[in-house]
Amino acid sequence: MSSLEVCAVVLALAYVILAIFQRRLCWIAASASASLYILIFWQVRLYLEAALQVFYIVMAVYGWFAWQQQDDQSQTPIRTWSPKQHTVACSALVFLSLLIGSAMDRWTDAASPFIDAATTVSALLATWMVARKLLENWLYWIAIDLASIGLYLSRDLSLTAALFAGYVLLAVWGYRAWRAQWQLQTP
Repeated sequence: MSSLEVCAVVLALAYVILAIFQRRLCWIAASASASLYILIFWQVRLYLEAALQVFYIVMAVYGWFAWQQQDDQSQTPIRTWSPKQHTVACSALVFLSLLIGSAMDRWTDAASPFIDAATTVSALLATWMVARKLLENWLYWIAIDLASIGLYLSRDLSLTAALFAGYVLLAVWGYRAWRAQWQLQTP
């Protein structure tokens, strides 16, 4: 455990907690945490996780603008997807995970290429879902976070694994909070 990892974890927790409360500042914490995690993941040969952090930074910029309030009273509404949209998304995630995992296994020295690929491509979608304020993002994060715990433990990133265990609990909280608000805004 390094001081770099401690800082990244604190900022990552701040991001999720601020996102649960739908605070726009969450995107600044996300960008700062992702910047630190690029270095951390590269050092332990989780290359796709390192690349994912670049995407998180881009999505933080996108989220910052997507969550911009027009006035003090308005806020981007929470939306949901149909079962068909989830089926298409999950099918694409499985296909891309296998494709990218195979490529990483063949052409790099990546640690756990298939799990790394699955968590990475799933996190790409889930992050976009947060920025678009799709309720089910929290359910996707629960699955991603559970898979990530074992991945990080395998690379001796115990504090990051603990962070992801906490993320599971925070994702449950986030889902419940967003669902309650969604139910209030749905006629």
